[in-house]
Amino acid sequence: MQHKPVNKKFTIGLTGGIGSGKSLVADMFAARGASIVDTDQIAHSLTGPHGAAMPALLAAFGPGFADASGAMDRARMRALVFSDPQAKQRLEAILHPRIREATMAAAAMAEGDYVMLAVPLLVESGNWKERVDRVLVVDCPEEVQLARVMARNGLAEAQVRAIMANQASRQQRLEAADDIVDNSGEIAALEAQIARLHDLYLAFSVRTITIPSQRL
Repeated sequence: MQHKPVNKKFTIGLTGGIGSGKSLVADMFAARGASIVDTDQIAHSLTGPHGAAMPALLAAFGPGFADASGAMDRARMRALVFSDPQAKQRLEAILHPRIREATMAAAAMAEGDYVMLAVPLLVESGNWKERVDRVLVVDCPEEVQLARVMARNGLAEAQVRAIMANQASRQQRLEAADDIVDNSGEIAALEAQIARLHDLYLAFSVRTITIPSQRL
């Protein structure tokens, strides 16, 4: 059974590995009239100061997992779930249903030409593919991801590789994609790909034509 947004707008799932440039791509689509629903932002809201998920999180993990502001202590939780797979499962069982519910509610209210759900772990997390009409992967070589994240976040190479190892592989994402944008080069090259895909998604959104996968 599929769970598409109730307003039936054409819906794309946007994903990619850490450092691939998902936020930049989402901003480019938003500038062209797409409604972006960012699951990372929703997760931060749920786990922010006195967020809707905090009572369940503190009940499951204890009051020590809240910081002074009442938000989830992200550093402590990150350290726990990296070292304890069962804790990771408990965290996901609390957050994932709430994130999905809030995401689909936001998608149902979206007023753009089409809806784009930015889901970093779309390939890894359950049934997101059933909730979108099309999957768009932002792709770049793993060494480019590594260099970007090290420069952006100031993390050591080993830390970045550990994060990447906990995500789907590049090949798994590419196999899940309907459409792919290459973000390994210059912004101008990316802009051209986004413009082309935007036109395709507009066509889909009005159900005028059927278009095969676009591997740009």
